[in-house]
Amino acid sequence: MMRSKLIGSKESIENFQFVTINGKVEFENVERISRIAYYYSKAVKAGINLALKGVSLNDAVKELYKIIPYAFYAETAYKQALALVENKGSKVEIRKKWIACRGSKGDNGNRGIKFHVFQDHVEVRVKDPWGKWVHGKAYFGRKYLPLLSELKELSRRKEEGYGAVISFKHYPMIHLQIPLWLYLKHFSSLKPNGYGLFAGFDLNSDRLNVVVINKDGEIIAKKTWWYSDVTRPGFPKGKARALRLNALSESLNFLSRIGVDYVAFEDLFLVKNRRFTRSKSGNRKVLRFAKRQMLTHGVIKALRLGFNVVLVNPKGTTNSEYHDKIMREKGFDRHTASAYLIALKGLEVIKNNE
Repeated sequence: MMRSKLIGSKESIENFQFVTINGKVEFENVERISRIAYYYSKAVKAGINLALKGVSLNDAVKELYKIIPYAFYAETAYKQALALVENKGSKVEIRKKWIACRGSKGDNGNRGIKFHVFQDHVEVRVKDPWGKWVHGKAYFGRKYLPLLSELKELSRRKEEGYGAVISFKHYPMIHLQIPLWLYLKHFSSLKPNGYGLFAGFDLNSDRLNVVVINKDGEIIAKKTWWYSDVTRPGFPKGKARALRLNALSESLNFLSRIGVDYVAFEDLFLVKNRRFTRSKSGNRKVLRFAKRQMLTHGVIKALRLGFNVVLVNPKGTTNSEYHDKIMREKGFDRHTASAYLIALKGLEVIKNNE
């Protein structure tokens, strides 16, 4: 039996340090929570302007403290503003309201948003910069309570921290960032050793392509899971996401049955900008497709099922002379050729680390 490992560059692995779990919250005083969220989102908006000017973290926190007088909220707001500017440049729009507070081992987990686990719910406390703590009851589901109990103890001992967000889309929700190792400890399963096979994934808006190779690079299997309807105008986003994630689950179950031990994904976090086509329909597919979200789900799901996951540099896997050569020589379509190249890159990473 084998335990899963995440393999890739240090920069790649940093994007997979935490898993977010979500719970519905019933606050005792919704007005106070809404007020905190209003000023927190206002601080992020102000932080974007400061980020565009290149203001330092310390100076920005002092400025944002005038809007939301709690240093940990002000610091988190500016860090979120920096991330938004890095991803979207000057075209950032803040339309929603929320509260966020970064985690830290030295602060007993989190200074601004704390929790305590009971038998059937989780008590949540949110720091009010203008008054006392605001209390609420959060419901994550009973399966998460042992995990949260251990995280609470690790936080008390200053061994782990956790980031936390309160959102307000339809009703108040809490989103806790759980350390990946702790999440896998509670929710992963041991997988029987396979035959040392490698699978490469090519994630697309309308299909999922997988190619399986052995240690010599020979093709063992290839398969495509289709969900073409999701790219139609007006197709519900929630249903589209469910269909894509279901395809990922089906593909991983298939790979487990045929003896795959390693699965390789493109590290999409190395790609800073989305690539658009000249086709209006193609652009629509790109805009509607949360590819990084699907990647994150695929990586976590694969680790839970006991696969070793390899993150590879996407350079050359879609547009390159070698990619075109593979299509001609093997008769592959563009996406199958990409999956094959991703599998080969995964194999190369493993061989270089042996």
